[in-house]
Amino acid sequence: MTEKAIEVKSLTKRFGDFTAVDAVSFEVDRGRIFGFLGANGAGKSTTIRMLCGLLDPTSGTAEVGGFDIRREPERVKRAIGYMSQKFSLYEDLTVIENIRFFGGAYGLSKKTIDGRLPWILEMAGLRGRERSLTRTLSVGWKQRLALGCAVLHEPRIVFLDEPTGGVDPASRRHFWELINDLSDQGTTVFVTTHYLDEAEYCNDIRLIHAGRIVAGGSPQELKTKVIQNPILEVATDRTVEAMEILQKEPWVIDTSIFGTSLHVGVGDEEEGRRLVRERLDQAGIAVLRIDRILPSLEDVFIHKIEEQEGNRMTEERP
Repeated sequence: MTEKAIEVKSLTKRFGDFTAVDAVSFEVDRGRIFGFLGANGAGKSTTIRMLCGLLDPTSGTAEVGGFDIRREPERVKRAIGYMSQKFSLYEDLTVIENIRFFGGAYGLSKKTIDGRLPWILEMAGLRGRERSLTRTLSVGWKQRLALGCAVLHEPRIVFLDEPTGGVDPASRRHFWELINDLSDQGTTVFVTTHYLDEAEYCNDIRLIHAGRIVAGGSPQELKTKVIQNPILEVATDRTVEAMEILQKEPWVIDTSIFGTSLHVGVGDEEEGRRLVRERLDQAGIAVLRIDRILPSLEDVFIHKIEEQEGNRMTEERP
């Protein structure tokens, strides 16, 4: 049996003249957490819907759990768990009614559903709320219940499309603990998100922008190999104004705000430090601290987007 849970080759989806997913290729190892990261509209949900057998690709191929998404979409659907971007739960059903409904949809017997119930209720933190209407639950509880329903039939591959959108930070952390537990049990987890901090939980990542994959690797690989030039973290008393000034300088490669500080890409560390202080001093902005740092995933993403946009403009230039 192949060690790859998912294999994608030149997968493309067009809607008329618009290319939502542009020849993406990647592989996902079994039992790993695979993060598909990008801004809203980047092509994440379209890709995941094709891989789940819900949307026909325009071209390209993919296998999920050994099944071809074009020739065997129904076998793909039976082999996976899927949690959509919008909660798929029925708001007018109780917690236990939702679980039984999804169990029946997956073709599980009443005995099997009853056997899985304690685990789902414990995982979702819903013991004692079995008879509560789903619409009365908090977003965090709905999220965990939706995950429980998605893995009710114990699939070996689970697709989670923006599962933590609109959820508070504490619930997000708890949800990722559940994802890690699934991975530890051998389940392959394919998760899309636009929260770059969540990528730290993933074993492997692909960054997607405008339908194209722009970078890939482990979080550590992305942070150490993609950006070769120094990144300086600059703390000032006027961060936004400092960024507006520095991003106009020809010796600045890229800039971004990170928390209350400014990340500045430069060609040379010592010369960069001198020029940053000199330029901000001229503008009357106090420099509190300048440190060289390891690029964040946000730095990597911004760097790759600017690189791709630059390449695109070059290609379009007559």
